[in-house]
Amino acid sequence: MFPKVPDQHKPSKPLIPNGLGVFYVLVSTAYLFLIYFFDVVKTSNGVSAPLTLAVCILFGGFMGLLDDWIDVRWRYKAFLPIIASIPLVSLASKLALRTSVSLPFLGTIDFGPAYYFLIIPLLVTIITNTVNQLGGLNGLETVCPAIIMMGLMAISGTQAILLYGPLAIWLLLAALNSSGKIFVGNTGSFAVGMTLAGFAIISDLKFDLVISILPYIFNSSLILLTYFFYRTKASVSFDGEKLSSDHIRSLVTAITYRRRLTERQVVIVISVIVAISTFLALLIQWLS
Repeated sequence: MFPKVPDQHKPSKPLIPNGLGVFYVLVSTAYLFLIYFFDVVKTSNGVSAPLTLAVCILFGGFMGLLDDWIDVRWRYKAFLPIIASIPLVSLASKLALRTSVSLPFLGTIDFGPAYYFLIIPLLVTIITNTVNQLGGLNGLETVCPAIIMMGLMAISGTQAILLYGPLAIWLLLAALNSSGKIFVGNTGSFAVGMTLAGFAIISDLKFDLVISILPYIFNSSLILLTYFFYRTKASVSFDGEKLSSDHIRSLVTAITYRRRLTERQVVIVISVIVAISTFLALLIQWLS
């Protein structure tokens, strides 16, 4: 049913079914529609948080599926999430969510109307694309978002119910992906990126999410800078047993630079880094 692609970091390069992130999209949206139907989360001012998040996940899944099909160029798909931010802008404006962001040491910055039409689209675009760019290893593109998702749920209060269903199906996919049985593809990574962005805006946890995804931002910054200045891409060498690199052009290549590590070791290191940044976000939230 699903196209198979070679697992480049296994000795025999076995063919693995790709694009199973579509199950995340289907299960998550069905769950959100159900809690909307049973009025678990109350509708306010004519807008529904479950439906808004469901629309975001659907668009993220469609965007990823489109990329899996026709390999959309980055210059185009980098800006596609702006369209997906429209329901979030509508929800934020109708619920009159606060337009300010509290920053440690800098205080509170109020963006006013620019929050709806500039900050929200910018956040959605950055978060979705950075999450999509950190992948390529078994478990990397599933375990790290799961860590961030659980971190946000821990400080979101009653809003956490929005992510019970998405987290359950994502953890199942993460277990299968980590064992090398499936790939979630761009369908899964774009959809989960939209989930994190949408949930953070709905729950007013924007700053916490930004702190949590700092490793993602670092990874994307390295990739973009080296491409723009040197027109080269990040890559790792696989000798049949371990990974290594002779350059620093991404988070993965920075970790494997002049050292040999197994795929699982690299994923564990990056997962720990993401866990630390997520814990830092939680700590800041608890102390503020």
